[in-house]
Amino acid sequence: MSIIQFLRILVARRLLILLAMVSVSAGALVVAKTLPPRWEASSRVMLNTIKPDPVTGLVLGAAARGFVQTQLDLVTDYRVAGQVADKVGWMSDPDLIEAYQHRSKNDDRDYRRWVADIVIKNATAKLLDGSNIMEISYTATKPRDARAVADALREAYVQTSFELNRDDANKNATWYDSETIKAKNELDAAANAKAQFERENGIFLQDDKTDVDSTRLHTLAGQAASTGATTILPTTSAASVQLADLDAAIAEASKNLGPNHPELMAMKARRANLAAVVEKERAALQSSAGADSAALHNIDRALKAQQSKVLAQSDKLVKLQQLQAEVDLRRDLFTKASARAADYHLQAAVPDSGLTLLGSATTPSSPKFPNMALIVPGSIVLGFAMGVLVALIVEFFARRIRGPEDLRTIIDAPLIGIIERPAGPGSRSGLAARLRALWPRRRNMVRA
Repeated sequence: MSIIQFLRILVARRLLILLAMVSVSAGALVVAKTLPPRWEASSRVMLNTIKPDPVTGLVLGAAARGFVQTQLDLVTDYRVAGQVADKVGWMSDPDLIEAYQHRSKNDDRDYRRWVADIVIKNATAKLLDGSNIMEISYTATKPRDARAVADALREAYVQTSFELNRDDANKNATWYDSETIKAKNELDAAANAKAQFERENGIFLQDDKTDVDSTRLHTLAGQAASTGATTILPTTSAASVQLADLDAAIAEASKNLGPNHPELMAMKARRANLAAVVEKERAALQSSAGADSAALHNIDRALKAQQSKVLAQSDKLVKLQQLQAEVDLRRDLFTKASARAADYHLQAAVPDSGLTLLGSATTPSSPKFPNMALIVPGSIVLGFAMGVLVALIVEFFARRIRGPEDLRTIIDAPLIGIIERPAGPGSRSGLAARLRALWPRRRNMVRA
């Protein structure tokens, strides 16, 4: 179908299209005037999703999207909606009670659930673009009801969020309390097993995780090393060096001086004194070396005995170290569990829901429905579309020849010419005449 054919159909069915437009517009206006107006009020809450937890210091990070969606769903949850029904006084509203009594017989909900579902049905929550501000909206038939329920929704949501966080923290704290008691009992059992093993075997670990016998062995080894170093004494002293130098000088002087020369005799007398000094030093060194040798012998004997003792109880020492490692592990678990329990107890006591209240709802000045500025042009467009659709359907079932193009689609024959209707008193004018001017006027034209 060409554009010309389509326009001819619209012109021919213009009354039908006009009727559809008028009908749809009138119906939309009647519905808009018949249905009660709907008023919408909104209140806002800021989600502190990027704020660290006041106790743990944790930030949501990648889990922020799931957290936000959870908060949006929580606004329309029964736990929140039920509190709203209590806050706005709907639980004792006579009109609602009467409507509840006339509900469907298949509806087995209790009255509180039935009222809460009304709140859920008309409540919405969304996150404003580019921010962490949640907007809570409620639509009602009265502007004051819309404002009151929107504020009640926000208060109930904040209270419920706080209660959930507190209950979750208390639940975790209770679990960690039980784990702390369990870890404490296991720590006491491990410490008792270690103490009993020490008493039975006479082995005790010190603070540095070593036993007394091993410490004593290290001490004896150190004493043996220091005593052995002191036995290595110098073989020469200052007096012995002077004595050697003096002997060389006397031998050199004896070549040129006589035996009774005063200078040579003085040198010999000085040598005698130095020889006595050297002899005393040698005697003292020999006495000290003997004492050190005896001490070193005693230390070596004690060291060997201690080594034998340590080697003999090495298996017991390994077992004792394993028991000490178990005690350390249980103590670490007990410390961590008690710390986590304290954190959750503190988190449950902190009056912070992670939400910041922003502007309260205001009484709307104009209804959300009906929106005449949208209904009137929308109904006209919809009526026109429906009229065109109906015109095309009618044309399909009652096909008419309105121009040469229609004739060509029906008869497979050459078009020789077009004879126009003579103008007269009853001839069509106006838009129809102008549209006929669009037809191809090729008189006396023969198509081969």
